[in-house]
Amino acid sequence: MVIGRVTDGMIDGVGRLTSSVTDTVSEAFMEPVVRLGVTGLSGAGKTVFITALVHNLMNRARMGQLRAVASDRIAAAYLQPQPDDTLPRFDFETHLAALTGPDPHWPESTRAVSELRLSFRLQPGGLFGPLRSAKVLHLDIIDYPGEWLLDLSLMDRSYRAWADTTLARMAARPFARDALERLQGVAPDARHDEQLARELAARFTDYLRAARGHGHADVTPGRFLLPGQMEGSPALTFAPLPGPSGRAPRRSLLREMERRFEAYKSRVVQPFFRNHFARIDRQVVLVDVLDALHHGPAALTELGETMSDVLTAFRPGGNAWLSRLLRGRRVERILFAATKADHLHHAQHARLTGLVQALLRGARDRADFAGARTDAQSIAALRATVEETRHRDGQSFECVRGRLLDGGRQAAFYPGELPEDPAHLLAAAEGGPGWLDGDYSIMRFAPAALTLKPGEGVPHIRLDRAAEFLIGDRLR
Repeated sequence: MVIGRVTDGMIDGVGRLTSSVTDTVSEAFMEPVVRLGVTGLSGAGKTVFITALVHNLMNRARMGQLRAVASDRIAAAYLQPQPDDTLPRFDFETHLAALTGPDPHWPESTRAVSELRLSFRLQPGGLFGPLRSAKVLHLDIIDYPGEWLLDLSLMDRSYRAWADTTLARMAARPFARDALERLQGVAPDARHDEQLARELAARFTDYLRAARGHGHADVTPGRFLLPGQMEGSPALTFAPLPGPSGRAPRRSLLREMERRFEAYKSRVVQPFFRNHFARIDRQVVLVDVLDALHHGPAALTELGETMSDVLTAFRPGGNAWLSRLLRGRRVERILFAATKADHLHHAQHARLTGLVQALLRGARDRADFAGARTDAQSIAALRATVEETRHRDGQSFECVRGRLLDGGRQAAFYPGELPEDPAHLLAAAEGGPGWLDGDYSIMRFAPAALTLKPGEGVPHIRLDRAAEFLIGDRLR
C-alpha cells in the first residue's frame, strides 16, 4: 500500500524538526546552562556589574582570582543570541560604550527584565585533558529590578494589612505628609470614581519616589516605580486607604482598591516569579550600603529589613504559594555584594564587608538553612578612583581620588572611618550613641577615562572573586 510520495519539502521539514530536537537535546545534555540572576535596589549598580562582569570574562587579564582563568581552562568566551525570544536583550555594547568611550558616563539604570547569554569553551583538565575535546557552558544572565523582588512580601498579605502598615509608615515620615493627608481624607464608603483613583495612585507613586530619594528601601509595590508597558493600567492604579477591617461596600472606591491590589499580586507579581525567578540557579544581590550610611541610621536599619524580606524569595518553604511554584527548586549560591567599594580606601574594605555580613546575618542564616551557599563581599564592578594618602595637621588620611559626577573636576576624598566592629554601628542605628561621629559622608564619582590594553577588561575591585563564588565551580 502506498501511503504517499516523499517530497523534498517533507525531507526539509523532517530535517528542520530533527535539527530542532538535536539542538534541544544538545543544550539539555551536552551544553549545560547556568542561569545567574542579578538584582538590587535602584542605584546599587546592576547594569555596571553585568557589563563589567561580561567584559572581564571575555577579556580576562584582570581576573586572576577566577581559578578557571589561572588554570587556563577558559579557551574562549563569546556572546550568543539569548535563548528567550520574549525578553529584551541586555544592551551590553551600548552600556560598555558609555563606560569606556571618550566621554565616560554611567549607563541608564535597569528598568525591566533583560537577558544576555555568554558562552564559554572550556578545555578539560586532568592528565588526559589535552586528549579530550573542549566542552561548552552557557551563562544566562538575567537582570531584574530589586523593587520587583520586594513585591514578594505582598503575596501573603491582604489589602487591609498592607494599607494599614503603609499608612503607619508614611505617618512617621515628614515628607509624606501631603500624600498621607490626601489618602486619609477619602471616606471609606466613597463611591468609586476613576479620576479620583488615578489621582490617589499618582500621589502615592510620588510618595514612593520621594521615599526612595530619602534612602528608604521599603518601596512596594515595586512596579509603581518601574511600570514599563503597564503604566496607567488598573493593576497599577490603587493606593492605601484607611477603612474598616470588614468587606468594603460594593461599588465603593475602597472595594475597587482591594480588587486591584489582588489583581496586582495575581497578574503582575506571580507571573514574574513563575516566568523568570523560578529558573534562577545562582543569584547576586547588590547592596548600596554606603548610600544607606549616608542617609542615616533609619535608612541602614530599613536596608537590613528590606534585604531580609528579599531573602524570603530564596527560601521556598517560607511561602506556600512560592513552594508550589518552584516545585523543590532552590537557588544554589547567593552572593551579597556591597557595591562602590572604590569609594573607600582598601584599608576599610574589610570593615565594609563585615558590615554587610552583620546587616544581613539573619537573612543569610535563613538562606543557609534552605540549603543555599552564601557569601558577602565588598566590590567595585568598575573602579572609578585611585588611592592616595593626604597629610594634615600631623595626621595621615587614606583617601580616594576621582572625577566628581557633578562638575567633572578631580577631587580627593576621605569619607570617615567605619568601625572595626559592625555591631557598634548597628547598635547606633537602633538608637544608641556613636553614629560615625557625624562625620561620615559620600561623594559621587564619574567613570574615569580608560586606556585598555588588548585582553584587559575594565578595572574593578574583587569582581574576579565574585565570579569565582558564583560560577567558578561550573568552569572547572
